[in-house]
Amino acid sequence: MSESTGSRQYQHQVFDVSINVPNQGGSKCYDDDGRLKRSGTLWTASAHIITAVIGSGVLSLAWAVAQLGWIAGPTVMFLFSFVTYYTSTLLSTCYRSGDPDTGKRNYTYMDAVSANLGGFKVKLCGAIQYVNLFGVAIGYTIASSISMMAVERSNCFHSKGDNSPCRVSSNPYMIAFGVIEIIFSQIPDFDQIWWLSIVAAIMSFTYSTIGLGLGVAKVAENGKIRGSLTGISIGTVTETQKIWRSFQALGAIAFAYSYSLILIEIQDTIKSPPSEYKTMKKATLVSVAVTTIFYMLCGCFGYAAFGDLSPGNLLTGFGFYNPYWLLDIANVAIVVHLIGAYQVYCQPLFAFIEKTAIEWYPDSKFITAEVTIPIPGIKPFKLNLFRLIWRTIFVIITTIISMLMPFFNDVVGILGALGFWPLTVYFPVEMYIVQKRIPKWSARWMCLQILSMACLVISVAALVGSFAGVVSDLKVYKPFKTSY
Repeated sequence: MSESTGSRQYQHQVFDVSINVPNQGGSKCYDDDGRLKRSGTLWTASAHIITAVIGSGVLSLAWAVAQLGWIAGPTVMFLFSFVTYYTSTLLSTCYRSGDPDTGKRNYTYMDAVSANLGGFKVKLCGAIQYVNLFGVAIGYTIASSISMMAVERSNCFHSKGDNSPCRVSSNPYMIAFGVIEIIFSQIPDFDQIWWLSIVAAIMSFTYSTIGLGLGVAKVAENGKIRGSLTGISIGTVTETQKIWRSFQALGAIAFAYSYSLILIEIQDTIKSPPSEYKTMKKATLVSVAVTTIFYMLCGCFGYAAFGDLSPGNLLTGFGFYNPYWLLDIANVAIVVHLIGAYQVYCQPLFAFIEKTAIEWYPDSKFITAEVTIPIPGIKPFKLNLFRLIWRTIFVIITTIISMLMPFFNDVVGILGALGFWPLTVYFPVEMYIVQKRIPKWSARWMCLQILSMACLVISVAALVGSFAGVVSDLKVYKPFKTSY
């Protein structure tokens, strides 16, 4: 058996979607694990991370800073960015088991947990990770429908005056978003959506910059910086509300930084040499630095512009009415970005279900067969029936849940809090301790455990605050009836 056929057979075993790629002979086209040569660089990895991080989370930062005030707000943001950067560097060393340069590769976050920790922790990690990705899909459906509605409302305000009611229902927009995602979800593999990441990264900069620009303009128009050192004043809210909201703000900031979930998947697209973890550490530094500067500017200028009245979503809360066309551009950019981000987050979940299905039913034609559909001008599209049906059902379910519970800002706060400690802190720290064989009770071990415990306390507080938000929303709740 020639080396090339061996490689192709191996590819089939690891369920790589590129099994039918025409073979170009020799091992030049393959990496050390028999998969097609990876081509990712520092810049593509940074673009992937920035796409995943600067999501809709950036728009709630002004609200979060308003709850915490001028001292705690920026401090908390900086601390979250540091913890995210540090634990991401720990996680990137766990991409290969054993030797960081030549050890066995782990393709997903779950593989890394399984290679380093094993047993019950793998199941626990899988459950948290996939519930979180599912929740993000729902959160993004809602966020995009809110932005589409904001476009319609801003045009309505423009033509009928700022005080007209302009009621709009979110359901048609959620359905439209769902239909678009059904089409996009048929793109089979993570590597094949590099252009989507770049478009999404440009879009996220567009709307965040517009939000920032409007904030700066509003501060200039007010002629003074609003807000206080301790955040929203008692009187505007009750004391209990202030506590819950401060906790919820922690969840909002944690959600704005959550990307460690897909870090290993992104690292798996990087070429070597130099060693993947070295490139990934640089990419993490670049992207976390860029996003933190950006977050600080958006959050702080939004708060300076509106003070206690900072809206939950900077571009759809109608703190700004004009220039209406600029708001429309920003909200369209949000929608385009979320369409891309939805895919970036859902691909690992899709891949997991499809891999499991092939393991359970290796002989099923329905699951494994691919139909080649020629598309003039570009390479033929490979359609798999199981992929078509299961991904469509997934998108439909997320869309229906979004229509049922459209106040998902709180629920996304819950997801941010739920995912932050286990996925961003606990598992990376534990895996790193195993990988580097750090002795128990040594100074380094103690420091890592203290970091982990501190983050657990913050996560629990954020979770409680977000639940309190959901409870208050449930009091005025009518399913499928949301209009703004």
